[in-house]
Amino acid sequence: MHEQSIVLLNRAVAEEMSAVHQYMYFHFHCDDQGYDLLAGLFKRTAIEEMIHIERAAERILFLKGEVKLEASEAVQEIHEVRKMLERAAAMEEQSAKSYNEWANESGANADSATKRLFEDLVADEERHHDQYTTEMENIEKFGEGYLALQSIERSKGLSAGTGAE
Repeated sequence: MHEQSIVLLNRAVAEEMSAVHQYMYFHFHCDDQGYDLLAGLFKRTAIEEMIHIERAAERILFLKGEVKLEASEAVQEIHEVRKMLERAAAMEEQSAKSYNEWANESGANADSATKRLFEDLVADEERHHDQYTTEMENIEKFGEGYLALQSIERSKGLSAGTGAE
């Protein structure tokens, strides 16, 4: 009865798995470059995406389906912060678009609980998109100095013995 919902939910799991991998990759590289604020943003977003996976998986199991834990795409090896943010914003925009479509499809298939789950995911993905576009705007507005300030703050903490390496 809910086969199509299970298919859509597994597609969401795959998309979210890819996002977790990509954002953790960005987190590691931003952390390595001393961009603590951006590293933290990527890490927090990855954790939220893990929660999305959990919610979708719980719904799949409720519908008596099998959860497929396979990422939809490989990690893109991006090291430049602007390109990381552009990639992240594009991923979030695409996710929101897909989840909107899948919410409508779930509703048309008389599965209001799955529809509501996708609608909730849309709101989260739109918020993530806004966070990434705000960071891109900050870099545009303040220039590369915006990123340098993050590295300086880490250096100050390390020299004072309060930061971690």
